[in-house]
Amino acid sequence: MGSRSIVGLAAGLLGGFFAGIAGVGGGIVMIPLMTWLAGLSQHRAHGTSLVAIVFTGAVGAWTYYLHGAVDWKVSLMLAVGAILFARLGALYAHSLSERRLKRGFGVFLLFVSFMLLLHGHLFSQVFALGFWPKIVTLFATGAFAGFVSGMMGVGGGSVMVPPMVILAGMSQHLAQGTSLMAMVPIGAMGAFTHYRLGNVDTRVAGGLIIGAMAGGYLGGTAANMLAEPSLKLIFASLGILIGIKYVRG
Repeated sequence: MGSRSIVGLAAGLLGGFFAGIAGVGGGIVMIPLMTWLAGLSQHRAHGTSLVAIVFTGAVGAWTYYLHGAVDWKVSLMLAVGAILFARLGALYAHSLSERRLKRGFGVFLLFVSFMLLLHGHLFSQVFALGFWPKIVTLFATGAFAGFVSGMMGVGGGSVMVPPMVILAGMSQHLAQGTSLMAMVPIGAMGAFTHYRLGNVDTRVAGGLIIGAMAGGYLGGTAANMLAEPSLKLIFASLGILIGIKYVRG
């Protein structure tokens, strides 16, 4: 096993574990490790991350499903919107310079991390939406998550989870499990597009997938043993730290 495969395995294990814990794809962990330790460009790290996210989402979602924390109907609505826009996000990322993509990744992490920390303070109650407004909101959330996923190399869970909790009234655990299920088709579309653009490193991807699947199972199991405030704090804290580093360059 080469050095890049070993880095991929370690990055996948950590990213998968965090994905299972926080209900995201793990890209915010895997991408920095691939750029810092394996020397991948930002573009190739984003594309390679999406390959692993397909498997991370599948394993994590199955683990949540075993604990009764997946809503298949909501996941399908999110995925429909996301698949349509994931390719556009990947194409847009490919058009950006390395510096702009890194800073955009950092800003994205900071935004979603602060949103989760502030939820409960800014939003003291859940907004009750009617049937059709809820459908439109979920489709729009999926579309935006798909674009962000393709662009940032992440699963899109950090975009999907807050609206599901705040607007759709889902619990944190249910929103995370549902988000992971939607990531499978989202990641597949983004990964395929990046692969066609030459932004997937196959030497890293193999180890990344194996590590991500193992980490996703362990993280998903651990998540169902933790309280919701702990889940939000873990996700937000790590996102802020990494986001600041990327914005500073």
